[in-house]
Amino acid sequence: MRNHTMVTEFILLGIPETEGLETALLSLFSSLYSCTLLGNVLILTAIMSSTRLHTPMYFFLGNLSIFDLGFSSTTFPKMLFYLSGNSHAISYGGCMSQLFFYHFLGCTECFLYTVMACDRFVAICFPLRYTVIMNYRVCFILATGTWMSGCVHAMILTSLTFQLPYCGSNKVGYYFCDIPVVLPLACKDTSLAQRVGFTNVGLLSLICFFLILVSYTCIGISISKIRSAEGRQRAFSTCSAHLTAILCTYGPVIIIYLQPNPSVLLSAIIQILNNLVTPTLNPLIYSLRNKDVKSALRKVFIRRTFLEVSSN
Repeated sequence: MRNHTMVTEFILLGIPETEGLETALLSLFSSLYSCTLLGNVLILTAIMSSTRLHTPMYFFLGNLSIFDLGFSSTTFPKMLFYLSGNSHAISYGGCMSQLFFYHFLGCTECFLYTVMACDRFVAICFPLRYTVIMNYRVCFILATGTWMSGCVHAMILTSLTFQLPYCGSNKVGYYFCDIPVVLPLACKDTSLAQRVGFTNVGLLSLICFFLILVSYTCIGISISKIRSAEGRQRAFSTCSAHLTAILCTYGPVIIIYLQPNPSVLLSAIIQILNNLVTPTLNPLIYSLRNKDVKSALRKVFIRRTFLEVSSN
């Protein structure tokens, strides 16, 4: 460490192999980010304004919208800032915060999708006891547990990453601060942080995916036992939106981890799909085929129009 100056800021080099495409990327990502913000705010507004949506399913959907708003806002405002021609520099504290919130919200996402799968399992497999099992107290405990667990997970990874000294190069070869691109810049042995990070992230993802798989296997068995075609259709429709969202989340991650030596560009594309595209699609997935959400949104717009006309 001698003859080196401690790093006080990092330089984000951006998405690999996209030199000269800054204007096009700025336009694309600005549009997607705006759609993410608008869609998730509308979902939250519909859930809070309609008493019909004050159920466990929509309570967790509201949590998912809050997560999508935070997850996309962790990395993309900074990227839009430097794509518009501003500085690529990010402070040491800013880099630490970015890494913390990325893993905090990423872990919360895994737990939240698992809890939503369990909610659908109870609704389909134990319909008569659903309101008793998934009461408000249980829902609050489950939601609080997902956010607190994500916070603990992120605190462990962030502390392991930033307790190391950074005194050499400060150029991060990516569009945001993440463990695989920050650790190589450390001036000390990073093997412990790498092992804990890989084990922690991988193990949690596998456990959550396994629980989701078990839940939907049980749901599939229960649906197959329903005699009427209308009943099967109704039961399947309550799960299809959640299952689609899970595939949009886990699908890209599974694809990249099946590659023996994934390219940096492919990794960036997968991250962008998870960080921006999926949060943009979630409001569409949960609202386009959901009559209750569409009805609530329609009432919100009618009420707002009526108020504006009355005020004029």
